[in-house]
Amino acid sequence: MKVAFLGLGNMGLPMALNLVKAGHRVQGFDLVQAQLDAFKAGGGVSVPSASDAALDADVIISMLPASRHVEALYLGNSGLLTVANPKSLLIDCSTISPKVSQAVAAQAKAKGFAMMDAPVSGGTAGAQAGTLTFMVGGDSVDVDRARPLLEKMGKNIFHAGASGSGQTVKVCNNMLLGIQMLGTSEALRLGIANGMDPKVLSDIMSKSSGRNWTLELYNPCPGVMENVPSSKGYAGGFGVDLMLKDLGLATENASDLDASVPLGELSRRLYEVHSKAGNGQLDFSSVFNLKVD
Repeated sequence: MKVAFLGLGNMGLPMALNLVKAGHRVQGFDLVQAQLDAFKAGGGVSVPSASDAALDADVIISMLPASRHVEALYLGNSGLLTVANPKSLLIDCSTISPKVSQAVAAQAKAKGFAMMDAPVSGGTAGAQAGTLTFMVGGDSVDVDRARPLLEKMGKNIFHAGASGSGQTVKVCNNMLLGIQMLGTSEALRLGIANGMDPKVLSDIMSKSSGRNWTLELYNPCPGVMENVPSSKGYAGGFGVDLMLKDLGLATENASDLDASVPLGELSRRLYEVHSKAGNGQLDFSSVFNLKVD
């Protein structure tokens, strides 16, 4: 297929390169020249604009930072909905507001496009390995059309429901992840304060009712687990500011629907404190070091 990939950041670049490795012709665009250079070095075709990338593409994939970037890319007088071929399948892999995702998809449909939201889970390691989980919202026929491409970038493809459903699952998942990381960090800190070896404590809890993903696969205490950010100075991984953004999406969505998410609200405030202390670019597991008076 001829694929346009828009947004070649920490996630988008390895995802796009996996499509290149699979034999697809991938034209990519990013605002950062270094990312374009890395894409070209990996076999992709670098182009000077999003419109150039999307020209005559069979599939257009976007991986952008926030809702406003997705709206700017697709909507407006110079948006892709005005310049792309309506036969192109649109797949937005960004993590954005479900409400915005639904609104953009509705405008796309009104102009004859098929559009899906397909945010991912699995982090940069999953993007590089091609083992991401895709949470997809859209029509089943479009999901079937996209599946051969998604399977080159991910291991698990879940059709969550209609447009916006993928984003809903993603904000729910990441809200839970943020809450789990805070809870795991507090439990480990309490054990350490009591003189416990964090490795022993982690091993016991991971075999008990407190077991969870952050404890077993992404332990936030330095030295407990190899090859995770906590043992690398909290470098890489999923940034504090990205978690803060996703918790904001979750709590805003809850407010729109009058849904109660008190732990989500508290988690957002705690990550905000951690970010404002200068930790925004560290991995979100660095919240292990958060101290609140």
